Amino acid sequence: MGIEFAQMQRGQAAVWDPEHDETLVCIDVHQETHDVKSFTFASPEGKRFSFDAGQYFLFDFPMGSDGEARCYSISSSPHRGNAFTVTVKRVPGGKVSNWLHDNMAAGMTVRGQGPLGHFIRPKGEKAKLLLLSGGSGITPVMSITRDLADRYEPSDIVFLHAARTPTDLIFRHDLSGLAARMKGLRLHFLPETVVGEPAWPGLTGRISAEFLKLAVPDIAERVVMCCGPAPFMAAARSITTALGVPASNYIEESFDATVIDEPGLDVEQQPAQKVYQVEFSKQKRTLQVSSDQTVLAAAKKGSIRLPSSCSNGMCGTCKSKLVSGSVEMNHNGGIRQREIDAGMFLPCCSKPLSDLVVDR
Repeated sequence: MGIEFAQMQRGQAAVWDPEHDETLVCIDVHQETHDVKSFTFASPEGKRFSFDAGQYFLFDFPMGSDGEARCYSISSSPHRGNAFTVTVKRVPGGKVSNWLHDNMAAGMTVRGQGPLGHFIRPKGEKAKLLLLSGGSGITPVMSITRDLADRYEPSDIVFLHAARTPTDLIFRHDLSGLAARMKGLRLHFLPETVVGEPAWPGLTGRISAEFLKLAVPDIAERVVMCCGPAPFMAAARSITTALGVPASNYIEESFDATVIDEPGLDVEQQPAQKVYQVEFSKQKRTLQVSSDQTVLAAAKKGSIRLPSSCSNGMCGTCKSKLVSGSVEMNHNGGIRQREIDAGMFLPCCSKPLSDLVVDR
């Protein structure tokens, strides 16, 4: 009777609406390692969150006059929908990560948008997984692992986490506990050195073809999901490809994608492009931007200060006010319709259709 009542109560709880809800309250801060903390957020109205393991939230932190936007992957299980957790590493010189570590406490409120992102475990037929993470890139794959643990479904997972030293291994004890009760989870930790733990019993170094062939002999049969620093992911992509993993079975997540213009056509084939004036009012700068170029790409080339992360309309970090003019915007969920209606746009995925004035 008590279980049925609890289930009924959960069924009646309102669900967080990504299009309209935005206020989050911090309900817990937990120290994971010497420089990593987990921050748990809930809805002040008690709404439940529905998200897929591997997704992230875009936060707007109250820093400075304009605030600072950052994306952080969810590290908690989607089966615990009353709240969600993000895990953040303190970065030397990092503006937002240091502010979070030094200031965020239970009871504080922030604005957040989400869940967002497509770094999600393939649905349908159960696939064998290889989860590869480096440093703080462990957060989305940790959510995926916790999701599978809470499902109590048979699984076949190899989880390889790399870090600088044993003391930098985020979720080390949590993962060891999961591996002890999940019969289908094989766990590999790979620190570069043994600094701080000279009695480390395992291997050390960086990921390599030789190591992966030994640790995951059936790697070519697995779906690989990878998240970590850009050099780590570049190495993982190259190694797994060489070991027979098809491109269709390799999935990666990164918020540090570089803005790269698409290669131009030959002069004879390239249609004439219009050029527009784009004014960044706060910086008192004006650039010429062609109709086939995104506003963010032009800003980067012109040394205009414009925050950005994903470069493809997913994270919303570059969200800006369009004071005048019109753009062609092809986003991937990083902006709400009501924000568009209010004159906001994403420079990373917007090309000018006229002269523009941007409130930046």
